[in-house]
Amino acid sequence: MDDVDWERLIDQLGRGDCAPFLGAGACAGTLPTGTVLSNQYALRYGYPFSDVGDLARVMQYGEAVVRDPVDLKETVCVHLRSHGRPPSGDPGEPHRLLAGFPLTTFLTTNYDDFLAEALRAEGKEPHVAVSRWWDTDPVAALPLPEPTVERPVVYHLHGSWAEPASLVLTEADYLTYLVNMVDAVATDGRHPLPTPILRAMTTRPLLFVGYSLQDWTFRVLFHGLVRNTPRSNKRRHVSVQLMPEINGAAGDPGSAEDKARRYITHYLDRWNISIFLGTASEFCAELQRRMGGMP
Repeated sequence: MDDVDWERLIDQLGRGDCAPFLGAGACAGTLPTGTVLSNQYALRYGYPFSDVGDLARVMQYGEAVVRDPVDLKETVCVHLRSHGRPPSGDPGEPHRLLAGFPLTTFLTTNYDDFLAEALRAEGKEPHVAVSRWWDTDPVAALPLPEPTVERPVVYHLHGSWAEPASLVLTEADYLTYLVNMVDAVATDGRHPLPTPILRAMTTRPLLFVGYSLQDWTFRVLFHGLVRNTPRSNKRRHVSVQLMPEINGAAGDPGSAEDKARRYITHYLDRWNISIFLGTASEFCAELQRRMGGMP
């Protein structure tokens, strides 16, 4: 991100012309990362393969051990809830900071309720909705109320810990999710996302916080939206993400990091995405610094 990117983003946040899209990195320091969670459950269920950091595969194995997918998801929800909540007194905490802007639509692939709670702390009345990714029946996709600043919508694309059965958790869940997303559009042009959510994703700039753009769910969903959005309506997005692990065997680590940075910038620029390489907390601190305080 350069100064132009920051000025544009601050202006968009101030007038509510932005849709935050939160991933696991927004909960860093409060909830375990996917890799940590994967290793914990690999140990718990005696996962016999080497890819212990692949959460979806580990959980697929866990389902075979438990023999009840909903029970497995209940266990995960209880475990995540036991880690507590983000510090309520920190104005730079990602959920708290974003909740202070006049935004109407919030998207997340996280299971937690941190966004809704942060919005309530700001005196707002969020409408929380959960994707029915497992159901291709158009009747199942209940209409959402038109979001407003006072009553914003928080949309959980991968389920919510308030409804454990809704979690996209195992490898089979992810495959079903992707297939249903693609098939619904391919067969009759109907998109499985509710109209207010689809409108936000196709007409507003997205602010990805703590979300890996290497995730296949994002790539399939976002690429499909970008492809079907007229060029004249395409917006410039921002992504906050960590630098991927560098291959030390590739030569000088500094040179490898420069190559990785150039590649990521080039790759995401094709999708009209500017990047901030760092943690969600670092991004929030820089945003506050450039704004001169709270929104």
